[in-house]
Amino acid sequence: MKAMLLESLGEVTPVRAPLRLVRHPEPSPGPGEVLLRVTRCGVCHTELDEIEGRTPPPRLPVVLGHQVVGTIQAVQSLRERRAQQRQSPRGRTLELPGKSQPLETLESVKIGQRVGVAWIASACGQCEYCLSGQENLCPDFKATGRDIDGGYAEFMKVRADFVHPLPDAISDSEAAPLLCAGAVGYRALKLSNMQDGQSLGLMGFGGSNHIVLKTAGHKYPRSKIFVFSRNPQEREFALSLGADWAGAIDEVPPEGLDALIDTTPVWGPDLEALKRLKPGGRLVINAIRKEEIDKEVLLKLDYASQLWMEKEIKSVANVTRADVREFLQLAAEANIKPEFQEYDLQDANRALLELKQGKIRGTKVLFIR
Repeated sequence: MKAMLLESLGEVTPVRAPLRLVRHPEPSPGPGEVLLRVTRCGVCHTELDEIEGRTPPPRLPVVLGHQVVGTIQAVQSLRERRAQQRQSPRGRTLELPGKSQPLETLESVKIGQRVGVAWIASACGQCEYCLSGQENLCPDFKATGRDIDGGYAEFMKVRADFVHPLPDAISDSEAAPLLCAGAVGYRALKLSNMQDGQSLGLMGFGGSNHIVLKTAGHKYPRSKIFVFSRNPQEREFALSLGADWAGAIDEVPPEGLDALIDTTPVWGPDLEALKRLKPGGRLVINAIRKEEIDKEVLLKLDYASQLWMEKEIKSVANVTRADVREFLQLAAEANIKPEFQEYDLQDANRALLELKQGKIRGTKVLFIR
């Protein structure tokens, strides 16, 4: 099969293409797994961080990509799966932790079914976090495109209970960004404790926050949404999508904010965000990493204006399967569609470079022909 393979870490530049188009062995699903024929895969800023060494390192070589859309081509036999469960002391029915409804098992997934795969590729299902519905915090959390091969390829394999049926109302290219940028933004919105009529700020306006804007507009129709971005084109884009105001990172919005979601990789915007919160407001940091803390930045933290009056800071860690499924259903019902640009699989390096250069309008999606 064709795949874009990452073999070593390093900086993404106009003269250094980190991914190599190769003929890679087609994966064979093991017990409890399905084989997908990939049709689309979203390109995420997290992949830039993986390539350039700012996150826990991926296993190498690896096929990146964790916003995967495809159709099921093969399923490991149920007999083999049951045999494995009998042999394993940890064998169990595959269920969604903390929920009553079962996830897809080998009895329910079907050949030809259209599904998506998100950042969460597996979790143990037995720890305190999995049992309480917080499988995103599981110490055995495995990430798609980091710990297992992802969707920058024609085929991939994944556990059957970690695929997500896609609503018919959402196309393949629309679905890909919803599996990460959309789902993690949805989780951030939940963690913000927003109520309809309260004010929401969005710091940074890339792949995730542009979907958050559309989601918040549906869930909280009486709320005002204020966007902060250093990029004038992104500010114009936000206003075109319905933001009530858009300004630079250090600008003051027309009113104080009840909640603010930050998607930037730097600390400066968070110091500004804390100043913009009302008493009791919450800052949600939706970023897999932040730059190393500069002492000069820390010295600028003013307790009276930035933390006093019961302001809160909350981080987002990955997503659960429930987040993905809830958001896909909401997106279908509310007609929440991401803005996207398509690239052929072999142009993945160009998509990553443009992402690094800030050439962003919505999200980027690879088309696997």
